[in-house]
Amino acid sequence: MVERTVRDLTGMLNSAGHTMSNRLAGALADVGLTQRMQCVLMHALERERTQIEIAALADLDKTTMVSTVDELERRGFAERRPSATDRRARIISVTEDGRKAAEQGQRIVDIVHAEALDALPPAVRDAFVSALANLVDGGHGSPSAKPVRRARQSLK
Repeated sequence: MVERTVRDLTGMLNSAGHTMSNRLAGALADVGLTQRMQCVLMHALERERTQIEIAALADLDKTTMVSTVDELERRGFAERRPSATDRRARIISVTEDGRKAAEQGQRIVDIVHAEALDALPPAVRDAFVSALANLVDGGHGSPSAKPVRRARQSLK
């Protein structure tokens, strides 16, 4: 029998992430937003960015980004505008209704995150957040490399 020598960190992080995503999705749904929509709105509000730049920041593939921005446009929260510096690029511009939705969404995100941290003793909360940031950043202060994907295996 093989014994674990280290706790199943991947399993615990996946479980915690799944739980947090479900809580956040439910809370944002109450105001008609998805996590993706909230993320795109927030990145677009920070400064003028192209659709491609926001997709990279939000870790969204092209198809998902397009459908997310389509939905934001349909709801009147954002619009695509031509870039002043690159006529091939589209800037995601947040409307006034979109700004209000993003502000409301961010209040919800902050509440959900605060509630999760409240499950920890106050003395360890900052250390926990710092440790998670180190794991995400690969311990180097910059985002870690994209995950390595296994080659597809043929079905026999």
